[in-house]
Amino acid sequence: MQLRPGRPEEAAVLTGLALRSKAHWGYDQAFMASCRDELTVRPGDTAGGRAVVAEEDGRVLGFTTLSGEPPAGALAMMFVEPDSIGRGVGRLLFEHTMAQARRLGFVRLTIDADPHAEPFYTAMGAVRIGATPSGSIPGRELPLLELVLG
Repeated sequence: MQLRPGRPEEAAVLTGLALRSKAHWGYDQAFMASCRDELTVRPGDTAGGRAVVAEEDGRVLGFTTLSGEPPAGALAMMFVEPDSIGRGVGRLLFEHTMAQARRLGFVRLTIDADPHAEPFYTAMGAVRIGATPSGSIPGRELPLLELVLG
C-alpha cells in the first residue's frame, strides 16, 4: 500500500468511495441521498497537497482531506473502502495526514465525526469537545472532536 497526493481528476472516484464508506454503517437510501452533496469531492478539494490517497495495486482504498488555514483547521474527510476497513488503511492515512498537517503549520484540527467513527478517532488521540449540527440532516448532531498537534 502506498500513499500519494490526491488528484483533481479523481474527484468522482473519491466521491464514490466516500458514499460507499458512509453506507457501510447501514444508513438507508434517504439518508445517503441527503448526504450526497456533503460527501462530494470537488477537484479543488485535492489542491495544494491537502488530499492524500491510499492506493494498492492501482486501487484507491481510502483518502483524507484537510481544510482551513494554519494554525487551525479540520480533518474534512476521511473514508476507507468498506472491504478494507480493519486492514490499517485508516491508521496509515490518519497518521500521515496528521504529520502533513504539522508540516503545513496546523496546531489544532477539529473533526465532525460520524458517530460510528468516533471510537477510531478517539483511539488516535482526538478528544470529544462537543457536538456540531449535521450539514446534511436537519436536527442531527455529530460528535465534534479536537486533535491538538504537538
